[in-house]
Amino acid sequence: MSAFTVRPAVSEDAAGILALHRKVAAKPGGLARRPDEVTADYVAHAMAVAGDGGVNLVAVDADGTVCGELHVERMKVAIFAHVLTDLTVAVDPDWQGRGVGSALFRALIDIAGTMTPPVGRIELWTGAANLGAQRLYQRLGFKIEGRMTGRGRYPDGSVDDDIVMGLLLD
Repeated sequence: MSAFTVRPAVSEDAAGILALHRKVAAKPGGLARRPDEVTADYVAHAMAVAGDGGVNLVAVDADGTVCGELHVERMKVAIFAHVLTDLTVAVDPDWQGRGVGSALFRALIDIAGTMTPPVGRIELWTGAANLGAQRLYQRLGFKIEGRMTGRGRYPDGSVDDDIVMGLLLD
């Protein structure tokens, strides 16, 4: 595999983002969606919401194949307009451990620092069992702020908590 670059997502990336999310969702614990819940409408909605004041980034390999994607939206209520929330990140399992997720987050943090109105907070949720993701987010400066008990229910009926994490930019 070759190197990758991170850039803003464009409409032509939608099919690649769809394929990536379906691949990641097929891996247990990969996304908080089943593969059948990852549709073209889901991707279009995520891209539109991120495009309305949020951020949407892709990591692409030398061939232009999407190997990672991150989208986050800006809250619309005035008191929370400094917050980027509902963050989703997906990294192709073949690319995990190669810096794609870190690069997407670093680009997000850099962009957030230049946005108008200013962004003061980025927040996300991750499964309590997803310790690798929690470690990554903490290395990037996110702090664990709380636990949402019993928030996720898996197809087998088991339940997992979500860990609330936030990064203050102010």
